[in-house]
Amino acid sequence: MKSAQTEYLRPASAEDVPALMALRAEAEGWLRTKGTDQWSDPETGERAISKWHTNIDEGRAWVVVGEREQVLATVSRGAVDRDFWTDADHPETALYLYKLIVSREASGRHLGTRVVDWMSRLAALEGRTWVRIDTWRTNTGLHAYYERLGFRHVRTEAPSHRRSGWLAQRPAGELAMPQDLLAVSPRGGWQGDVSAHAEGSLREG
Repeated sequence: MKSAQTEYLRPASAEDVPALMALRAEAEGWLRTKGTDQWSDPETGERAISKWHTNIDEGRAWVVVGEREQVLATVSRGAVDRDFWTDADHPETALYLYKLIVSREASGRHLGTRVVDWMSRLAALEGRTWVRIDTWRTNTGLHAYYERLGFRHVRTEAPSHRRSGWLAQRPAGELAMPQDLLAVSPRGGWQGDVSAHAEGSLREG
């Protein structure tokens, strides 16, 4: 049975950065309790802030907000990471998903699954074949999570200057929760590189 719609996606703004960093700090603490060293490098915090500002400026970052407009989750899309994906992977055929973080407050609402489904629909509307991710190589729990969502491990790359490199992909348009699709906020505008056709179609979903 479809639940009442109480969460919406909207484009992230610069004003959201403190909430985004709070989400990340919460995730860091939670990851430590799970025995993973993900994001253990203190320099990643500064890089995260810089990347979020860039993604926001380019219209590539979104937040999921609740009925009180509180930020419950975030996701970004980005360019292909050439440390991992090569010409042989036909990088233009994929949408690259980054920075998917869900607050502990929203645990149990399947927000991560619904966000991935939204990105999958967007990839299909853009005529792409895949949604692709790269994750921390040692975070086997996260690997298992994405595999439960239908991602298939492609390979693991291990450049010496990176800790990510577990590569996986899922067919564009594939949905894990078609009965509970996440909509774009009617109160939010739309920015960036998503077509008007994609906006209208995903808003109606």
